[in-house]
Amino acid sequence: MDVKVTKKKLALKEKYKLLTRDLGWDTSYHSKDEVFPYVNYEGIKVHDWDKWEDPFRLTMDSYWKYQAEKERKFYAIIDAHAQNNGHLNITDARYLSALKIFLQAISPGEYSAHKGFARVGREFPGVGTQVACQMQAIDEIRHAQTQIHAMSNYNKYYNGFHAFSDQRDRIWYTSVARSFFDDAMSAGPFEFMIAIGFSFEYVLTNLLFVPFMSGAAYNGDMATVTFGFSAQSDEARHMTLGLECIKFMLEQDPANLPIVQGWIDKWFWRGFRVLGLVSTMMDYMLPKRVMSWREAFEIYGVENGGALFNDLARYGIRAPKGWNDAAEAIDHMSHQFMLGLYQWSFGTSFHSWIPSDDDMDWLSKKYPTTFDKYYRPRWDHIKKLAAAGTPFKNFGLAKLCQTCQLPVVFTEPGDPTLSCHREAVYKDEKYHFCSDHCQEIFANEPEKYVQAWLPMPQLFQEPNNGDVGAWMDWVSLQDGVDNGDYAGSQDQVNFEKWRGLATTNQ
Repeated sequence: MDVKVTKKKLALKEKYKLLTRDLGWDTSYHSKDEVFPYVNYEGIKVHDWDKWEDPFRLTMDSYWKYQAEKERKFYAIIDAHAQNNGHLNITDARYLSALKIFLQAISPGEYSAHKGFARVGREFPGVGTQVACQMQAIDEIRHAQTQIHAMSNYNKYYNGFHAFSDQRDRIWYTSVARSFFDDAMSAGPFEFMIAIGFSFEYVLTNLLFVPFMSGAAYNGDMATVTFGFSAQSDEARHMTLGLECIKFMLEQDPANLPIVQGWIDKWFWRGFRVLGLVSTMMDYMLPKRVMSWREAFEIYGVENGGALFNDLARYGIRAPKGWNDAAEAIDHMSHQFMLGLYQWSFGTSFHSWIPSDDDMDWLSKKYPTTFDKYYRPRWDHIKKLAAAGTPFKNFGLAKLCQTCQLPVVFTEPGDPTLSCHREAVYKDEKYHFCSDHCQEIFANEPEKYVQAWLPMPQLFQEPNNGDVGAWMDWVSLQDGVDNGDYAGSQDQVNFEKWRGLATTNQ
């Protein structure tokens, strides 16, 4: 008589091994170096790829199940938001400026990250890394798509959302985020993992998806909240992947330490400069604020980052070179950014404004040692100019940093009254920088950064030839409709009219 044998259920670790490691194969008619030529490009030494561990041990069948459930919930909320005139539930149309910056700078960055992970997944010989990169590539393209879908409803009613894909490649301030991802995608596979897994995911994501999404909820924007928290569960896995990659490299060979430390120095500063856009969104563009940029950085930057570097200290890793300068700059950067965006508002696809007295009182409380001393007098002066009918507009072209591509609007460490500007000559040509750290990044790889696409020089090239009107057409901007002062703008008029009608009809 046969006895029915119950099949032993595989443990999670065994199942993960079968679905990842055991799917790999050795090369035959080509050598490993020919199949994976870039893995030795950066000098990183790896002795055993099987030491790469995925702490989540996520397999594709589980991955699709989790993501499908999140998609169902996300689109149900987005549909309800559209059907119930969710665009009228936001606190004020000023808030839309933050969303426009997000759509132009961050969402295309998610798509770039997707392409980057698809590439490095092919360039790594380790099967564990290939599977992890494949999943993150799918995550990143999903994030880009859900962000675009969530904000598409606003495009039906308000200006400035219409041409974000063109503006990502053409408008001046989006070159900051674009250059960050172009820099990462043109690096080797290990550096890419530090750039995205550490700088973008660990440094930038927490400060973007947690406090800013909380601010979106506080301002009535449930569409943005939904995609933010739908993505955040993925971001937790991405941060773990980035940290695992750092530890893997450091544990494989002692010679990897100086290379990894150099990348951490570089990409911390590059990520911190991109965060300037987020700081302005949090401090100035939320009509109702949850916390200041300074408070968010203290929690998600100083505390989390400090814990990370303490954890990595046993491998010999120290805090990045720019850590102290960043800690000082958090009291200044959002104000310096907003002053820059205001004076060049005619060249943006969003509206800007002078902070109200209540706004400035709030900023004074959040920045007690800097705002009243350095920035309130400037806003008061700008307010007087606007009242006199001579608003402060800077029609000169901004001088851009060759590395981070931000306008050189920052101040010297230790002296907020002195503009910080550095210069370097390479092959008889002069280049400008916003900080010592950006200049050092350039000096380490000058042949890479001399090729940077800077939007200001582009104004004098085809198809613009120095014609600002032609440039406006090229970047799909309508002067005074998509940009300029918020007061009296069509966005403000429409929002107040529609919400007034909705309130009356209730």
